[in-house]
Amino acid sequence: MKSRRLRLLGFLCVLVVAGCGHQQKRAQEGASTGPAQPVNSATSGTISGKVTLSGAPPTLRPINMGTDPNCQAAHPDPVKPEEVVTGPNGALANVVVYIKSGLGNYSFVAPKAPVVLDQKGCMYEPHVLGLMVGQPMEVKNDDPTTHNVHAMPSDDSGWNKSQPPGAAPIEQTFDHPELAIPIQCNIHPWMKSYAFVFANPYFAVTPSTGTFELKGVPPGTYTIEAWQGKYGAQDQTVTLGARGSKQISFTFEAGSGAD
Repeated sequence: MKSRRLRLLGFLCVLVVAGCGHQQKRAQEGASTGPAQPVNSATSGTISGKVTLSGAPPTLRPINMGTDPNCQAAHPDPVKPEEVVTGPNGALANVVVYIKSGLGNYSFVAPKAPVVLDQKGCMYEPHVLGLMVGQPMEVKNDDPTTHNVHAMPSDDSGWNKSQPPGAAPIEQTFDHPELAIPIQCNIHPWMKSYAFVFANPYFAVTPSTGTFELKGVPPGTYTIEAWQGKYGAQDQTVTLGARGSKQISFTFEAGSGAD
């Protein structure tokens, strides 16, 4: 009888522990998710700044487009790769600046207007682009030659489509956030671009002035990251008050990139 009571007591203890474990798991899930909420535009602010390169940019060899006369004819002057593009006073272009963390459970709606990736003179324009999850990306071919658009994401489904001259634009969407998705043309291997897919609208790609601006950011403390294809990424922590504005800067060292 005593043995039976001990076994029953042990069984009840197991049930209690298991129940506590499930309650703890539900509590953790509730604490980590929470209800999504829109950003209050009345209290949102702006994070802006500039990205520069310290030191002389690398000397890049001109692209050899001799395998396709149409490509070569489009460029009377030599064209260099867009691995590092600088402007006046060391301004660094093609840098993606975005909120890496700190947004919590805000909800965002993806724009319906597509982000356009064009093919002109057998080069991708732009070299780097950003868009939101679910936002269309439209790929156009303005060249008199056939291209092959090959997107290679890790978290989304990749695609590889031929696009002859005069063909309709290719329209694709991405279902998951992902950084630096390579896009290339298998026919013209020097054609390379990168797509950044975000779950929020707080991202920018620097032009030749090296400047960026993230608008409508809710108050909070954020990690801001700047990514450049050759020099990698840098992070900064920024605290933004209600209706506030913050100026930050990033500086990459010219000799620090991979060969």
